[in-house]
Amino acid sequence: MKTWSRGTSRCHCALEALTRYHNIVIMPGMAWEIEYFETAKGRCPVQKFIDSLDTRSKAKIARTLDLLEEFGIKLGVPYAKHVEGDLWELRTRAGSSQHRIIYFLYSGGVFILLHGFTKKSGPIPQQDLRTAGDRRSDFLARRRRP
Repeated sequence: MKTWSRGTSRCHCALEALTRYHNIVIMPGMAWEIEYFETAKGRCPVQKFIDSLDTRSKAKIARTLDLLEEFGIKLGVPYAKHVEGDLWELRTRAGSSQHRIIYFLYSGGVFILLHGFTKKSGPIPQQDLRTAGDRRSDFLARRRRP
């Protein structure tokens, strides 16, 4: 047990305490995995987006994905940022281009990459958020089927 004192109260916690994240239990030191959303027809839109980019942008995105896999939910700005609900954006800048991949934490330590796009300026366009939300719903509906 680790003990620390804050003001007049004393707090006790186990070193191997569990963390709850959007109703998913996260254990310290767990391995993180990344999966790409796949349509019912077998297409992988995020992979197609990444493949369409120049070599420098692909390398930057690969590095950012490595960071997500290494740090998981602890990865923050400038690499990851909460968007809305359980959707997050993976943020990559290559020169003047700002590439974004919207993802969510599916279960345990599995992130699902839903939608990739190059951001022009300002907030994320609503159409891109709708696309990511629709893909998330599709993914969950197909995973729940027997």
